[in-house]
Amino acid sequence: MTESAVEPESPCRIVLVEDDDGDALLVEELLYDTEMPHTLVRCRTLAEARAALVARHFDCVLLDLHLPDALGLGTVEAIQRTDTHAAVIVLTGLAESHAGVDALAAGAQDYLVKGKVDPDLLQRAVRYAVQRKQAERASADLRVGRLRAQENARLERGLLPTPILSTDSVTATSRYFPGREQALLGGDFLDVVQTGDGQIHAIIGDVSGHGPDAAALGVCLRIAWRALTLGGHRDRRLLHLLEQIHTAERTGSDLFTTCTLITLDPAAATVTLHLVGHHEPLLVGPAGAQVVSAPHGIALGIVPGLGQWPSTTLQLPPEGALIAYTDGLIEGYGGDDRDRLGVDGLLGILDGITEPDPGKHLDQLIGRVRGLNAERHTDDLAILRLDWRALPGARSGGGAGRRAVPEQSYGPVGGR
Repeated sequence: MTESAVEPESPCRIVLVEDDDGDALLVEELLYDTEMPHTLVRCRTLAEARAALVARHFDCVLLDLHLPDALGLGTVEAIQRTDTHAAVIVLTGLAESHAGVDALAAGAQDYLVKGKVDPDLLQRAVRYAVQRKQAERASADLRVGRLRAQENARLERGLLPTPILSTDSVTATSRYFPGREQALLGGDFLDVVQTGDGQIHAIIGDVSGHGPDAAALGVCLRIAWRALTLGGHRDRRLLHLLEQIHTAERTGSDLFTTCTLITLDPAAATVTLHLVGHHEPLLVGPAGAQVVSAPHGIALGIVPGLGQWPSTTLQLPPEGALIAYTDGLIEGYGGDDRDRLGVDGLLGILDGITEPDPGKHLDQLIGRVRGLNAERHTDDLAILRLDWRALPGARSGGGAGRRAVPEQSYGPVGGR
């Protein structure tokens, strides 16, 4: 039986910043006597050291505090501003050992007193400093990750609030996934509220772009929509106000927002839609999933002030669900080929899901969509599902089309 090969130790890349030739030679000999695999670059000034750190990656900096172009703790701070990945070991004289302690407080990983160093001590100092620096970086990354998670949570509360519903006949279920793992939430947003007249209002929208600017604008629009809706604004007037807010709050003139407004009237068993550059929602019932055919208006912010946004009102069946979504659900790939999933692919997936629970149904849908895409398309994805049952004014209706709900299905009652 052959013994497993041991991988050779990678050389430690060291830069020595020392203007005194005698002290530099001493350090070089000590490093040679350690038998620690290493590479060494000698610099005589702080400027030379900073240039070397920019040009190459180093694991450790052996730094004298008295250089022709720098003096004292400022040298430590200058090195850290240049390269945060290299550990810093300060070299001090016998009469200034206190400077080493001050250097630790300034961010150095260790210090050594010239004339009091042997090969073993130098080797331990270099190895421990490098490990300590790596631990500090890992801790800093962890703090950044926690801050990012907290920021995501704040954004999520703004983009995906708790619905305000007082009826038992209608439920709201939603899901959201950012386009990239560990990414900040994007500009997708949704909300559901029920007003005093019993009507249920919902919005799902998508701000163009990704990152904090899109997310901030999405939060702004979502909060504005909720306030305006609860304040009695409806339909085109509401959309004009939202566009004014969008135009005033966006960070660039190229940002636009698509959205769908949904008004569900449980007493009349009707739903009214305004498609603002957004996809048609899907109506899910006993016959399967169907596209709701409705006219479109332009997205908010494309041509401010000129939007018309026609409405479509449909009679609802006794039981069913309306699924509205952002384009991240259908613009991903549909498998090994280069074709996008599209609406037809989405309908095909829905045909194969029989889960009655709305939340589990959406989870299965998203899982299959993301599995087919295999992370090749990285847009954000949001879904809102409204389920109803036993609406007093619902008609039994029948025979809606497979791919689109035609105008006569479930008795359209006109637009506004």
